[in-house]
Amino acid sequence: METDGNRTLLTSFVLVGFTTDPLLRIILFVLFLVSYTLTLTGNLGLMTLIYLDSRLHTPMYFFVGSLSFLDVWYSSVYTPRILSDCVSKSKAISLAGCAAQFFFSAAFGHSECFLLAAMAYNRYMAICNPLLYTTAMSRKLCIQLVIGSYVAGFASAVVHTGNTFCLRFCRNIINHYFCDVPPLLKMACGDTRVSELILVTAIGCNVLATTILILGFYTGIVAAIIRIRSAAGRRKAFSTCSAHLVSVFFFLGSALFMYSQSSSQHTPNWDKANALFYTVVNPLVNPLIYSLRNKDVKAAFKKVLGRFMAPK
Repeated sequence: METDGNRTLLTSFVLVGFTTDPLLRIILFVLFLVSYTLTLTGNLGLMTLIYLDSRLHTPMYFFVGSLSFLDVWYSSVYTPRILSDCVSKSKAISLAGCAAQFFFSAAFGHSECFLLAAMAYNRYMAICNPLLYTTAMSRKLCIQLVIGSYVAGFASAVVHTGNTFCLRFCRNIINHYFCDVPPLLKMACGDTRVSELILVTAIGCNVLATTILILGFYTGIVAAIIRIRSAAGRRKAFSTCSAHLVSVFFFLGSALFMYSQSSSQHTPNWDKANALFYTVVNPLVNPLIYSLRNKDVKAAFKKVLGRFMAPK
């Protein structure tokens, strides 16, 4: 801490984490290390398969690969810090480090919201306008949608970070495992209602708006599936959307639940448990749900595996 006249300026925070019990910290270290290893392996492996197999060079898998790329970075914002805190005696994080983690957390999180909406649009075009799909979903448009998702996500992060770190903090103990909005607002001095209003507005313009967009696209998808006469055709159409719906449920559902509440309604333990869904669980399960029931990905995996194992 530093003093500025009669005021004390905070230069660092302390992350409480999950527990102070040494044995539980070791167990958590192992669990998060395994989780992070699987997350990186699954997402990088899926990206590699999509790159190597020409049959996966379609708009759908372009977005799946983009989601995997984003999840690698998103999970890396949180898990390395969690692993460090599990084995380190010091849990201090500098003000700049906290702001950086906060910024990239918001940037990648909001980018994923927009990317999930772009993926819903892709599914809508494939099912509702199959004759125009190849022309409409050109590679140029797909790239523009992904870049647009990042631009919107990082722009939103600038607003979030500026809105939060313009506050003066009276305490430096963050009862969480990363620098997040609810615990930071609780540590702020004075009235935070304006900051909370800006936060809710930003969340409404991003998470809620993308959720409404996704629901709108899926309303059209469901209507189109109902018009399909064969049961096999309906099952095939729905199966192409099921993985994306699970991603939306895990990520947007938990994020909406977390940030739609006022700071007075948040409890530290519940916030930590809820945040695990979109910071750790979602990047871990995404490559699984997009590959386990997907015949194209399985075929690509067998092809690549056979290529490497074939005698030379």
